[in-house]
Amino acid sequence: MRVGVSYEAEAPLDAAAAEAAARAALAEGGLGAARGALELVFVDDARLAELHARFLDDPSPTDVMAFDLGEEDDEAELEVWVSVDRARDVAGARGVPVARELALYVVHGVLHLTGHDDHEDADRARMRAAEARVMDALGYPRDDAPHEFVGE
Repeated sequence: MRVGVSYEAEAPLDAAAAEAAARAALAEGGLGAARGALELVFVDDARLAELHARFLDDPSPTDVMAFDLGEEDDEAELEVWVSVDRARDVAGARGVPVARELALYVVHGVLHLTGHDDHEDADRARMRAAEARVMDALGYPRDDAPHEFVGE
């Protein structure tokens, strides 16, 4: 899968690290060999809140949104939009590096695209375990404290 990275907001996670996080999450979710494209887009809170309102009818800020734009039987056409502002705020509150928080958001968004869900407790636990495996494989320090989006 081709992975592209673009920045509408300055982020302390470079393109190589963002791509590595995405590829590790794709592999964890069973899409490591999938054909198609995944675009990672780093934006500010205002831009992601705009998308949140447009697609989910919720104008509040959020951390990450994932879109599967492909048609069935076509190559994958995936997008993950990440809020740099939200990562800075949450990382500061949690005492973790902003780059780690951004990588986690990439992993989280990609895992959603591979079929993981976090709406029910059991599904959330499976998704958190998958996130931890990916983040461990990438060499990020563990952060096992509850990690729900501030404001959910």
